[in-house]
Formats: sequence, C-alpha cells, structure tokens
Amino acid sequence: MIKLSNGGAYLLNGVDIIEDDTQAGAKLSQKLGAEVPSKEEAKKNTMAYDILKNHNTSGNMDKLKIKFDKMTSHDITFVGIIQTARASGLEKFPIPYVLTNCHNSLCAVGGTINEDDHMFGLTCAKKYGGIYVPPHQAVIHQFAREMLAEGGKMILGSDSHTRYGALGTMAVGEGGPELVKQLLNKTYDIDMPGVVGVYLTGEPMKGVGPQDIALAIIGEVFANGFVKNKVMEFVGPGVSNLSVDYRIGVDVMTTETTCLSSIWRTDDKVKEFYEIHGREEDYKELNPGEVAFYDSFIEIDLSTIKPMIAMPFHPSNTYTIDELNANLMDILDDCEKRAQVSFDGKVKLDLKSKVKNGRLYVDQGIIAGCAGGGFENICDAADILKGASIGADEFTLSVYPASTPIYMELVKNGVVANLLATGAIVKTAFCGPCFGAGDTPANNAFSIRHSTRNFPNREGSKVQNGQVASVALMDARSIAATAANKGFLTAATDIDVNYSKPKYFFDKTIYENRVFDSKGVADPDVEIQFGPNIKDWPAMSPLPENLVLKVVSEIHDPVTTTDELIPSGETSSFRSNPLGLAEFALSRKDPEYVGRAKEVQKAQKAVEADTCPGDALPEIHPVMDTIRATFSDVNRSNVGFGSTIFAVKPGDGSAREQAASCQKVLGGWANIANEYATKRYRSNLINWGMIPFVIDQGELPFHNLDYLFVPQIREAIADGKTEFEAYVVKDGALKPFTLRMGELTPDEKDIILKGCLINYYRG
Repeated sequence: MIKLSNGGAYLLNGVDIIEDDTQAGAKLSQKLGAEVPSKEEAKKNTMAYDILKNHNTSGNMDKLKIKFDKMTSHDITFVGIIQTARASGLEKFPIPYVLTNCHNSLCAVGGTINEDDHMFGLTCAKKYGGIYVPPHQAVIHQFAREMLAEGGKMILGSDSHTRYGALGTMAVGEGGPELVKQLLNKTYDIDMPGVVGVYLTGEPMKGVGPQDIALAIIGEVFANGFVKNKVMEFVGPGVSNLSVDYRIGVDVMTTETTCLSSIWRTDDKVKEFYEIHGREEDYKELNPGEVAFYDSFIEIDLSTIKPMIAMPFHPSNTYTIDELNANLMDILDDCEKRAQVSFDGKVKLDLKSKVKNGRLYVDQGIIAGCAGGGFENICDAADILKGASIGADEFTLSVYPASTPIYMELVKNGVVANLLATGAIVKTAFCGPCFGAGDTPANNAFSIRHSTRNFPNREGSKVQNGQVASVALMDARSIAATAANKGFLTAATDIDVNYSKPKYFFDKTIYENRVFDSKGVADPDVEIQFGPNIKDWPAMSPLPENLVLKVVSEIHDPVTTTDELIPSGETSSFRSNPLGLAEFALSRKDPEYVGRAKEVQKAQKAVEADTCPGDALPEIHPVMDTIRATFSDVNRSNVGFGSTIFAVKPGDGSAREQAASCQKVLGGWANIANEYATKRYRSNLINWGMIPFVIDQGELPFHNLDYLFVPQIREAIADGKTEFEAYVVKDGALKPFTLRMGELTPDEKDIILKGCLINYYRG
C-alpha cells in the first residue's frame, strides 16, 4: 500500500501522523498537551531543514545559497567541469573533490581517448588538490558511500544519482556548471525546497528487494510530479526494518522520481555501517524533531510491496511481475505502441515474440552499478542461484560489483565462485550497463537489469542503424530467480531459498594502495596532461539585444530524456571535446538537428566577424526584411541568430550538462518547452547561456523550420521580466505569440546576459 497525501501532515515523535486538515490543531493539542507549534515552526523540525540551514550562507531560508562539504564527478563529466573552472580562474579545489573513472574505462575502441582523460584527471587531482579513483576501482556512488558520506553533511555530484541520504548525507546531483561554482567558492542558489515525508511501516516480504520498493514508489509519483524538485525525507518505524544496503538501494533510485534530494533517519545500523568502514566518527544520529511538518506525505506499508518490473522505456512504467504475467500480451502490446511513438516509427520493437509457451523469455540479465552492485544484492542473488545453471541458450547473466572492496569480499566468502559455477560472468566496477557501454544486447533482445534507468537506447542499441533492444528494470533477486529458470521471467517470491546473509568486511587497503589522495594539498607545479581529444570550450557571445531563432527540431514525446538530447554510450568517448561531442546531439532522436543548427550558426558567426549574415545564410534575407518592416532599428549590430528546439517536457534523467552545452556550441540560444522535467536540465541551459522559455500547452504557434523573432530580449531579461512578446516570421508577416520563463536568480540573469558561466566569471 502506497498512500499519497497532498495536503501536508504533521509527524509527532517520528511516529504519529496528523494530516493537515481542519481538525489538525485539536489533534495536536490532544497529543502534545502543551503549546502547539505553528506550521512554520514545525517545518523547521525536519531533518532536511536542519541540514540546509547548516549549509546556507544567505541568512534567508527562503532563498538558499548552499556551500557543500564535498564533491564528486566521474569521467563523463570531470574533464568539462575542470576545463570550465580553469577558464574561469580556478587555482585550487576548495573542498574535497573526488574524480572517479567508472563510466568510460572500457568504452573506446582503439586510440587513447579514455586513458588520456584519466591522466588528465590524475594530474588535475595533483595540481589542484583532489582525489583520483582509477578505473575499475569503484563506481562513483559506491566510493562516495564508502569513503565520503558523513552524517548531517552535503555532497554535490555531477551525476544525477548522487544520493547518500540513507547514510545521513543530503546529496544533490547537478550539471557540471553547478560544481564549477563550488570550485570557484560560489554557492548553489535555490529556493527552499518542499519536504515530502516518506513514512515507512512494516517489513518487506521474503524475496522483495530494494529495487521493488523503489519502482513501486516511482510508479506512484513520477507522472503526477508529486515530489518534483522536493526533498524526500524517509521516516517511520519501517526504516529500522531495512538493512543499510537495502536503504541505499531504495535511496539511489529516488532520482527517478525527479526529487531534488533525499534524507533518511539514521540508527544503530547506519552507525555499524560507518564502523565497518572505519569511519565511526562520521556517523550522526538524525531524526525529525518532536513535531515536524511536511508539505506532502507518502505512506508505504513495506509488507504489501510485491516484486516489480519497470517495462520499457521508463522507470515509471511499472507493474508487479504477477500483473505482467497475468496480462502478458496486453502489456507487451502497450509497450510496443509506446516504442512506436518514442522511435517515430523508424524501427519496430517486437516484445510479443518473446513469449514462449505463455511465458516471457528474457535474453539477458544484468546486476550492476550504484543500484544493483551492492554486497547484499549480489549475495542474495547468489543464494537463489546456488546449485543452478543459467543454461546454454540465449540467456546470459552478468554481475558487476560496485567496488573492488565489495568484489574482494565476494571472492573471500565464495559468492563469486558460486556465481561463476552457474554460468554467470562477474566483472569489475563499471557503470557501462547503466548507460549503454557494456553488455549491449542483440537486436530485438530483451534485457532485465538491476540498474538505474531503462530509457530508449540506454542499453546501447542504435535506432539510426535499425538496431533496437529494450530494458526492463527489476530487482537482483528476481533477476536471479529468472536466471535460475534459464531466462523465463520469475519473481523471487516464487523461489524457496534460505538467504545466508553473510557479514560484510570492508578492507580499505585496496584504496590506500591504489587511490591518489592529495589530502587537500595542491601542487601548482604539476603540469596537466592533455590528450589530443581534450579541447577548450569555444568562445561564446553575450546575449544580443534582439534574437532571431530558427526552430530546428520539434519533439512531441511526453518526456524527452537527456539521453535523447545527447546520447551516452560510445558517443561519450568525445566527452572532453565539446565540438566533437556536439556532432551527436539529438542523433538518435532527430538526425537532421546537427546540420540544421550548424546552418543557422553561420549567420551568427558572420555577425561576430562583422560581415553580412545574409551572405552566410541567404534564407534569412526575407526574414530580416519582414522583421525590419515593423522593427526598423534591427540590424546586425543589435541582433543575434541561433537555433532553438521545442520539446514538451525535456530534461528527464541524467545530470550531464552536455545535453545543454552541445546545443550551445552548435549555436543554440534557447529551448522552448511546456515544462522542464528537472531543475538540473533547466539550470544547465541557464549556465550555458541558453534561455529556458516555456509556452502554454496546446497547439503551437510555430512549427519545425520556422523562424522566430524575440525583440529586446536582452533588456527584458535584464529588467527581470518573465513574459516575452515573440513573433513567428512567415510568409512576409509577423504573427505574435507569448513566451514565458520562470524566475531567475540575479546570478542566473547575469549568466544568460553574458552568454554562459565562463563569460560570467571572466567578467
């Protein structure tokens, strides 16, 4: 049972729930027998409020300016972040900054691209005083759990799944420019987020794992935006019925709800976690105050959750496995129809062919990464598989422990041997299966994964080449049960097994022997090692007085993910080359986008060179003639040319800034959307000098390849306006319509005006 309450609720002594209705005051008085605090006072008694207050530098809890305690990035993002910071005046990492290498260590075929980036990271860690985790040692979030998390502290990461709330650390995943700000001793500026209480009772039934709980929550809250940009605060007696590994497994998936962050109450189990990792001094007991008020509330009876599956192509497309098996052909048919929309009919997904003798046959199982690669998940999976065989048919099973210390303990206790005996393959710590760079399935194959996402192409298939595969998310236990049945979909609750629950022993000598830790001491004499693929950011112009925009892509999917805006997988080998990576922008969604954007950019480059933009792009001659007929003062000295895209709800998914920066380096000046899926993506647009326009739902006043004119846009943004008059320039006429934009902070306003974050810091 999952119950959502929109109206808010009080929590007394961490146990009693009083919904915020007309009787709330009387009930509070009856329970407390004393003076009842106001709602505003009770809001201050959440764990989230306390942590944010302790990290806020503004003196105003409505307008936060946060300074984080630590930061972490992986090798898809750290090169761009450090290059941006260097261009903006970086001298030293002001706080501990960990650079991990878990994303592309196996990605490139030939050449030196990946290792060049790794050496860049190592030399930067030496020069600026950071920490460098070599490839295969740990995925980013497991290293953070083991070595960085601290009770009551805050961590900023350049990966969307930066979530360490189960350990008492409030963590936020953001785009790279937000980390640049911290590196330059600036702040993370947000309005005080709402806090959602997540009240847990009961205990999961045998065979139900953390991914099942997570998927059940995501299925309830994603589509309705119930926790969007809010902090999820996990409380209630049910928390203590979960192991820490289990809590971590639920916590990391809160990203897929589109919440801002998460925090959990802590107890002796969390204390033991810190003790196991030799960091008992970093533990802090966290609980809400005597009377805490939550803006909204979620109640979850853990005992009612059944094994779940998130069908392609989103973590919120959830069913119980029992429900799927009972309505198999109907659900598969629905998934195929969704795929037709997602892929614009370019390829056909055939899931119904996977049904054999009335049962769903799976081609591949993966247990991996920050969500699935934990010690407890793998041990439970091994218990289910003990003495079994995965078979000699199409089905394969791969297991990726999340860190080398976990891997070593699994070797010592025999779990690796037990897994290998079944036919499974045990690999090193690598995020590849989570973003399309490892274990890519065959065409039309169906993969079940305990990982974070199942977006289109996330498994590595290439629709543009006619290849499509699909992923469903499941818990490691049900994946193991399926493997024990040689690929036929099976819930773990259908398997009779005694879970051995071996104790975990952490050996930090692995990291001591291999991880570079500057201890915060910078060495300015170190020369940064650059590879030929590591390029500086190109010059970017400030926002012009007037904007001429060409719509170069129009996307009407309900949600557009960052993976569709800039694919991951093999394209990420160009992560340190802004222009090289930009060639892949929207390549899987709209292959024409890059060429169209480049054409429009010719006009802007002409303006910057003080030559005639019409000579560079002849099609704008009639556009400018039409504009000048009404706005006679518009000329190349006060106008800019660029591209824009429309998407209904862009930006769900990854924090990767390249979803925005690739558009920018191709001449993008704006996005137009009905709404933005996440704060992360909107912030990335702003930090790269792009205007996050919104437009009311309904029929669009423009279409793909239309030209738009936004007059006096610079003045309007400087004046703090949030509504803008714009025009469609077509058939010799200007057709007016309205664009809007949410409120900007003063810094965000200046960043857009100056053209990007780099320009902002250069002055």
